[in-house]
Amino acid sequence: MFAVIKTGGKQYSVAADDVITVMTLPGQPGDSVTFENVLMLVDGEAAKFGAPFLEGVEVKGTIVDHKRGPKVHAFKKRRRQNSKRKRGHRQDLTLVKITEVSAAQG
Repeated sequence: MFAVIKTGGKQYSVAADDVITVMTLPGQPGDSVTFENVLMLVDGEAAKFGAPFLEGVEVKGTIVDHKRGPKVHAFKKRRRQNSKRKRGHRQDLTLVKITEVSAAQG
């Protein structure tokens, strides 16, 4: 069984025991999180699609760690003397281990 969830403006395909990297979530390592924005659920041959989200389906996980992504450089150089701009950015990320994909019976 796997599901497609939406968090942080992105979609992730997850199953039990997967470790995913998502945009930063509140909480400490060891805390549990619940994703209720489930777009699709596949159980064997049966697939359910939400419009936009499925009711009664949730994905549970545990925060493993908080980290920062790689540094991204934005460098602009124009052909004039001393005409340049350098900026850097590192995104805050959270590692989440998916523990359970549960659907309401019915």
